[in-house]
Amino acid sequence: MAPVEQLALKSVRSRTTLRGQVSEALRSALITGEMKPGVVYPAPLLAAQLGVSATPVREAMLELVREGLVEVVRNTGFRVTEMSDAELDDLVELRLLIEAPIMGAVAEFCEGDTARRVAELRPLARQLVEAAEAVDLRGYTQLDTEFHIRFLALHGNPRIVEEVRGLRSRSRLYGLESLAAEGNLVATTIEHEQMIDLALARDRAGMVDLVRTHIGHVRREWASHRPTTG
Repeated sequence: MAPVEQLALKSVRSRTTLRGQVSEALRSALITGEMKPGVVYPAPLLAAQLGVSATPVREAMLELVREGLVEVVRNTGFRVTEMSDAELDDLVELRLLIEAPIMGAVAEFCEGDTARRVAELRPLARQLVEAAEAVDLRGYTQLDTEFHIRFLALHGNPRIVEEVRGLRSRSRLYGLESLAAEGNLVATTIEHEQMIDLALARDRAGMVDLVRTHIGHVRREWASHRPTTG
């Protein structure tokens, strides 16, 4: 087996939310493409990089196995599953069918408490731009997920929120590092604050169009930078 490259995983120290922190760190590494398709990662190696025992790592990886993001390689570790173009197309299609109309509905009825909660997302949108400028991809993916989940939650359907969370994890935002280096990630990140403006203006049609464009980046700019194996 070829040696596994060193990942930029930060040590996990807090014991109160240890499993959650380990799961979040590994999920982020998968979503950004830092953990590469086809590569086998031994649990002890990941645990050493995170500064924890192998047990919470194995628990977190088994959760990712259930989601189809990794698979067990007996007596070796966990292999990151590869995603075909057709599979990525399917995930993007599902996200478009769910997120665009839901975000549009949030915009249409954006008044009162909903408008206040939308406005409260503006600092988060600006943090996303800062993360993109700093090429903090781990922070970027976590902030990005928080922004979209909080926005969708304003529709009031928790089942939709959980479904989209899973779809976003499985989509994997390949190529973020290359896009950030080229200066293109900031341009797409600015769209988050535009979503806030459209919602506060109660512009349903504009929101639907922007969300479709935003999700389309996964299949266009980002997928064109995805790694190849073989």
